[in-house]
Amino acid sequence: MKKDYPKIFEPFTVKRMTLKNRIVMTPMGTNYGEPDGQMSLWHLNYYDLRAKGGTGLIIVENANVDHPLGSNGTSQIRIDHDSFMPRFFKLTELIHQQGGCACIQINHAGASAQQARTGMQPASASDIPSKEGGEIPRPLEKEEIYEIVKKYGEAAKRAQTAGFDAVEVHCGHSYLISQFLSPLTNKRTDEFGGSPENRARFAKLVIEEVRRQVGPFFPIFARISADEFMEGGNTLEDCLEYLQYMQDEVDVFDVSAALNGSLQYQIDSNNLPDGWRSYMAKAVKERYGKPVITVGNIRDPRVANEILERGDADLIGIGRGLIADPDWVNKVEFGDVADIRKCISCNVGCAGNRIGGNRPIRCTVNPSTLHGDIYKKEKVKKPCNVVVVGGGTAGLEAACTAAEVGCTVFLIEREKELGGLSVQISKIPDKKRLADFPHYQIRRAKNLKNLFIFTGTEANIDLIKSLKPDIIVNSTGSLPLLPPIKGLANHVDKEGGKVASILKMIRDIPTYPEDMTGKKVAVIGGGAVGLDVVEFFAPRGAEVSIVEMLPMIGNGLDPITKVGTATMMKKYGVHQRPGTALQEVKADCFVVKNPDGSIEDIPFDYGFICLGMKANNPILDEIKKEFDDGRTEIMVIGDSMRARRIIEGTDEGRNIVKVLEKRGYLD
Repeated sequence: MKKDYPKIFEPFTVKRMTLKNRIVMTPMGTNYGEPDGQMSLWHLNYYDLRAKGGTGLIIVENANVDHPLGSNGTSQIRIDHDSFMPRFFKLTELIHQQGGCACIQINHAGASAQQARTGMQPASASDIPSKEGGEIPRPLEKEEIYEIVKKYGEAAKRAQTAGFDAVEVHCGHSYLISQFLSPLTNKRTDEFGGSPENRARFAKLVIEEVRRQVGPFFPIFARISADEFMEGGNTLEDCLEYLQYMQDEVDVFDVSAALNGSLQYQIDSNNLPDGWRSYMAKAVKERYGKPVITVGNIRDPRVANEILERGDADLIGIGRGLIADPDWVNKVEFGDVADIRKCISCNVGCAGNRIGGNRPIRCTVNPSTLHGDIYKKEKVKKPCNVVVVGGGTAGLEAACTAAEVGCTVFLIEREKELGGLSVQISKIPDKKRLADFPHYQIRRAKNLKNLFIFTGTEANIDLIKSLKPDIIVNSTGSLPLLPPIKGLANHVDKEGGKVASILKMIRDIPTYPEDMTGKKVAVIGGGAVGLDVVEFFAPRGAEVSIVEMLPMIGNGLDPITKVGTATMMKKYGVHQRPGTALQEVKADCFVVKNPDGSIEDIPFDYGFICLGMKANNPILDEIKKEFDDGRTEIMVIGDSMRARRIIEGTDEGRNIVKVLEKRGYLD
């Protein structure tokens, strides 16, 4: 409740803008834009929902000031022309109607633009790509620099005219201003390169032009990468030095971190604790006496309130947490924080979709990022019994959704605890945040009086028949995939043996020594599960090898996890063996076939088989046979359909609403 977190709900005033609380929705790309760069109706729903949820300030995702040269992303919004203002005006109206304030981030992508999208070579401070393997940009001429400065100012004026309460200039995250600020990407020898003062000159000119256009009373925010977390890049101390040259007209510093090459510290990996970046915001605030926003995996309102109480920051930035639960603020103020659907920092539906797949953002734990829980307004118009077999995250989502629209629901789970594989994986220390989702679902389920839960119960046909189901949901999950490789069945998961599946590895976590110096660990399988094992053992000093049959390790991972695991493996000297196939499992070594066709033994003290998961359907055939008359709908969801990620199972669980509509239970 509000009284438990008083600092969060103190108003905050900067210039002529007063926020009702200290929670800021930070700018995040969505890929919701129209093909011409206009803000879409999806955007209006998306931001309106977060404003209704109580957010004090919404900073709209980065808008392009210079099309097409400065474009970022597949469908980035634009603010380089007056024609885009009407939709922005509608958005600010919606946010203001909910009592919130609105800001928009203005940006130029620089070398982060792509010629395939813009039709032209990217431009930057120098001819240095913004990321490894990126396109080589051309250095901007001085005349172009001053023209772009002018465009920033014009964009800010449009934002002010469209009803925004503030504007944020993006000076971080490997975009154009960042490319001038960073010694990694700025190799110029003129007045825009070399010394910190010269590298900050472009940012200074932009911010001064923005101030000239918007006047003295309009708040200007600047988002910065306070520490670039890259060798040779700006450190926090470097940032504190160059800020002196650009800070005069800045009202609020939005203190972020990292570049493209250190993405796991910008869009935080799930092992980074709540509020871990607040020391950077504190340093900026202490040096320059300006209000600051801090960001960084802040999910827990207790942590947010403590940061504010300590004075580390004046405002708390929450990004993915508000994708996961638009009502975060209202739940903290008026409800129970245990009901917050916390982001698990998986980066699959948000960054994975947008950066990795050029798709609109979605969310693993929130099946409706655009419309919220509107399905709860519907109620069944005739009795409907739903039997859900399997209480993992997919089954829990289906059971809760069906109960929330009025069905009588019976959830049968063989294990003593609900949550399925996600609960098991969360026992790996760096994956503990994963448990937040099933814990939220379990609480939600137990609060539904028409949802009856049977744990420690084996589902059988007689039990299911006795419950008179109208809909049966099969969500029995998956098991480790153990292909018929010579010696595998003889050695895996045996008492006293050295070879383990991922499930046995998790059960044995308490037994592994903290210091494993001199021990050899070999992991077969370079997907997400195998990398989880590597991430556990490599920091303990073990000599780790990871074997993957495909040409690359980490295929299919979201971009944040890819960058993070690559950095981790480099740091700890992990032996990476792509294009290598397991041939035989022995008691203390794996026999593999190398890319050149040679056969080699990889000895180990601990060996792990992480070849993925396979669907587990112990009773599905019986269900189909018993209920083959068509009167009972049978749904197969989650990993019991095909081993995939949590996001697919959550979507399929929520889709029980569509089945209810099809069967005539809902209008």
